Amino acid sequence: MNINWNFIKFGALLLVVTGLYAFSNIRNKHKKIDNIEIKFVGDQNLYMTQETVNKLLIQNSGDLKNLPKEDIVLNTIEKAIEANEMVKNAQVYLTVNGDLMAKVIQRKPIGRVEGVAKFYIDEDGRRMPFSRYHSARVPIITGVITEKSTKRVYEILTYINSDEFLRKNVIGVHIAEEEKYQLKFRMENFVVDLGDVKELEKKFSNFKAFYTKANKDKTLNDYNRVSLEFNNQVVCTKI
Repeated sequence: MNINWNFIKFGALLLVVTGLYAFSNIRNKHKKIDNIEIKFVGDQNLYMTQETVNKLLIQNSGDLKNLPKEDIVLNTIEKAIEANEMVKNAQVYLTVNGDLMAKVIQRKPIGRVEGVAKFYIDEDGRRMPFSRYHSARVPIITGVITEKSTKRVYEILTYINSDEFLRKNVIGVHIAEEEKYQLKFRMENFVVDLGDVKELEKKFSNFKAFYTKANKDKTLNDYNRVSLEFNNQVVCTKI
């Protein structure tokens, strides 16, 4: 009987490789976490610290450095981090070297409400609490603060943030009443009556045309109030 030695050698090699892989896999699972690294992605204005994230992890999972990798539930850790009011999203994973990596994306404030209740409005239109670690330089929202007016202000702020000129120059939004909004500019005592939030693109386009011409003519400082409330018109009030 002819023996196929090549087949036997291949089978033996396969068993050895499988055994080594199984041994390595078991050893890897029982290996404990060597290091925990937390990275904040995007905006580096930190509204929370690495210490804050570490405390969240300890409160929810204990000391992770003492746990073997097989006991780590990544989804649970992600949810624990995302439960913090400053966090928009978190991604947690294990490296080949046995390190636990947590990438944290913070919520981004675009307006600061100064009323009976004080809070930020974030880029998703949600309320965001103030942070003791950092104060955002964003337009201040004052006046008649209601759920409806806050939603309208979010629309205005979103537009402002999409326009470089407005983003640099608008420092505040005052809610005179629902559906009546005023913008405060960096120029002292310069107010823009926006009216409601309809046709924002047309209103701001008209305003920027006025601003450019008045600035060129050096007459910008002659005005302290500009109204965009009327259809396709810019009505100015001199000082």
